[in-house]
Amino acid sequence: MDILVTGGAGYIGSHTCLELLQAGYKVTVLDNLSNSSEESLRRVQELTGKTLTFVKGDIRDRALLDKLFADNDFNSVVHFAGLKAVGESCQMPLEYYDNNVYGTVNLCMAMRDAGVKRLVFSSSATVYGDPASLPITEDFPLSATNPYGRSKLIIEDILRDLFASDEEWSIALLRYFNPVGAHESGMIGEDPNDIPNNLMPYITQVAIGKLQQLSVFGGDYPTKDGTGVRDYIHVVDLSIGHVRAIERLQGHKGVHPWNLGVGNGYSVLEMVEAFRSETEQQVPYKIVDRRSGDIAACYANPEKARTELNWQAERTLDDMVRDAWRWQSNNPNGYGHN
Repeated sequence: MDILVTGGAGYIGSHTCLELLQAGYKVTVLDNLSNSSEESLRRVQELTGKTLTFVKGDIRDRALLDKLFADNDFNSVVHFAGLKAVGESCQMPLEYYDNNVYGTVNLCMAMRDAGVKRLVFSSSATVYGDPASLPITEDFPLSATNPYGRSKLIIEDILRDLFASDEEWSIALLRYFNPVGAHESGMIGEDPNDIPNNLMPYITQVAIGKLQQLSVFGGDYPTKDGTGVRDYIHVVDLSIGHVRAIERLQGHKGVHPWNLGVGNGYSVLEMVEAFRSETEQQVPYKIVDRRSGDIAACYANPEKARTELNWQAERTLDDMVRDAWRWQSNNPNGYGHN
């Protein structure tokens, strides 16, 4: 079965490509490499002993998409391509709407015209906004507190409208919580272009000496220690969720939201302590002002994914920390020259 993976060279995309190849799928990756490296895909092929096809290009390029669909017999599309930093989205909202929303509309038009109507969409827990209670279930009210989250929510609305207009579509809305960790081989992992936006690569880069100290955004939230609480999920568990979603969509039309999370939350300072305890590396940190668009706490109720996808997170916090540190230690410069 042929799968098109947009944004497949990125952090979650590369890990998902690995799981798809191991599950026997034929994979084509479309990625503009704006925040990723083709090296990740070379390593995926080395790890699996299988080949994939890489096409450098942008989902906003309709002619390229039409050629891709004409030249291949795709069964499904897994759609990761998009900008993803909360803080940056507040500074560059137009770029986020152009890349994320327009890009997805363009992709869906090409899919519609090619008759490919199975889509696994990389959504986000940010579509729940600042939740009134925890844990979060899929039927919670939807809102957003920043342009990144709004772009995901707008796309979800577009996809619901698309199914309402044509009930032949099968669409998964995978609402990720906070992906961390790396493949246990230490060969693929998270490789941010600049100062990391996500907590774990920030911690590991401080520990390895690339950054001086961790900035903890906000120490006065109504949480156990004043720092933000999130549901951290191992990227390999998250990637396996995409394979299960593709399997589920084969026989289930409609728009299906699924939370992919562990089901409990850890604060920033708890993550720092877990990292220190597991790796014996010190992580100096400083509490700074809250970051625009952030909320106090967010964690999932993943029961729907367990019952409908036969999926649940299996890797522990210690696994997440250990694998993130192995990746960083083995690749101090990410996918660059180590």
